[in-house]
Amino acid sequence: YATCLCFLYLSRGRCILRQVFFGLPSMLQRPYSLDVSAQLLRTQAFIDGRWVSAASTFPVLDPATGEEIAKVSDCGTMEAQDAVNAACKAFHLWKNHTAKERSILLRKWFDLINQHKEDLAKLITAECGKPMKESIGEMTYSASFLEWFSEEARRVYGDIVAPSAKDRKILLLKQPVGVASIITPWNFPSAMITRKVGAALAVGCTVVVKPAEDTPLSALALAELSVQAGIPPGVFNVVPCSREKTPAVGELLCTDPLVAKISFTGSTATGKILLRHAAGTVKRVSMELGGHAPFIVFDSADVDKAVAGAMVSKFRNTGQTCVCSNRFLVQSGIHDAFMEKLAKAMDAELKFGHGSEPATTQGPLINTRAAEKVENQIADAVAQGAVIVRGGKRLEGSFMQPTLLSNVNTDMQCMREETFGPLIPVVKFNTEQEALAIANASPVGLAGYFYSRDISQIWRVAEQMEVGMVGVNEGLISTTETSFGGIKQSGFGREGSKYGIDEYLEIKYMCLGGLSL
Repeated sequence: YATCLCFLYLSRGRCILRQVFFGLPSMLQRPYSLDVSAQLLRTQAFIDGRWVSAASTFPVLDPATGEEIAKVSDCGTMEAQDAVNAACKAFHLWKNHTAKERSILLRKWFDLINQHKEDLAKLITAECGKPMKESIGEMTYSASFLEWFSEEARRVYGDIVAPSAKDRKILLLKQPVGVASIITPWNFPSAMITRKVGAALAVGCTVVVKPAEDTPLSALALAELSVQAGIPPGVFNVVPCSREKTPAVGELLCTDPLVAKISFTGSTATGKILLRHAAGTVKRVSMELGGHAPFIVFDSADVDKAVAGAMVSKFRNTGQTCVCSNRFLVQSGIHDAFMEKLAKAMDAELKFGHGSEPATTQGPLINTRAAEKVENQIADAVAQGAVIVRGGKRLEGSFMQPTLLSNVNTDMQCMREETFGPLIPVVKFNTEQEALAIANASPVGLAGYFYSRDISQIWRVAEQMEVGMVGVNEGLISTTETSFGGIKQSGFGREGSKYGIDEYLEIKYMCLGGLSL
């Protein structure tokens, strides 16, 4: 992308990477400094409580510039197997900790994350490109899962069931499933780990985490803080690896007989591969897969609130979240007013640049492949008659202009495939039935949104939308206390909430007979 001079030095226990760029657009023509605690900038695998080097390394890049941030150990199947073995050994000790003991350790981990929130956010911005304000928000969200599950750890209750015979008692016990493989995406490199791991550790499971190859630094920083919190060796393991080694490592983590549970967040296509791997040993699986969220604005909506909801739902993390709105359906009576106000909001509120710049609201896409996908969807739509109202251009590297399209139809690629970028295609519709038909036509069903002030319509539409999560007059729905997950090809299982902990528990029926009562 540009010419770069890099300087790495230590200052008072902090690791400081300074990069000076030349030949970049004006928004990035400035020195960039990654200043984080040296303890948190880890580059080795974390296995059985030890930092372990692999035979080779792979680079972690700043998606805004393409420049190298760090070289990280490139784990293969040998390191993954070591991690599984360590987790299996630790499981037999960890499951025998009392719920209160596990709760206290998770709470210490939560406290440490909050203490280091700013440094952890800097790592997210550096490797993911997310604006710093959003990275801080992710760390608050990430920590909240450890807090939540530290509390839920002490609320895992079984049942005593009334028996049909007088000489017996029936008990239903809840027990941890065992070793869990945790495979996470790059777009929330911290929160997607704690949302899974918090629940697993709370009930007595141990884990092996394989972070996305684009964003391993956040996972390794969490491992460092787990040590400081007192989490025993082998309970939390991290095996980073390159894109080239991911298929083999992923296969081992899904097929090894010692692994009892798989939790994956990522694309539907990859999820199907992992499901095939898991089938051989009939493992417990939870999958949070791709989404293609509809965003419906009815004539009865408050247009200003709908515009605000569209902005937060679409442009958070530059459109790179699994619950981002992708298909915008606006009823004909308010279509023109919505388009006008949305275009003005985009002009006023969106500013792209390096995520470390305080004014930035739109960072880069994760890599050039992601930018090319958005670029191709725009070109396809325009070729079929769509009109570019705002944006539409590819910028330097993986930056894309936030784009608004009108005159969109359901045959266009952007209406059939998840975008994962800053693109709003708007379809005009006439009736509620028409909007629901379009919204439910997708094979996936993670999240959906709609705006209406008609109470009867709210109940009808919310119940008929084929998604796992519905935002009614709200564009930002993710929170620790609620269940997160989808239906159809968006996967199965739930994370967060009181239900998230059940994904890591087995129910055992115990019949105590021969009693003299």
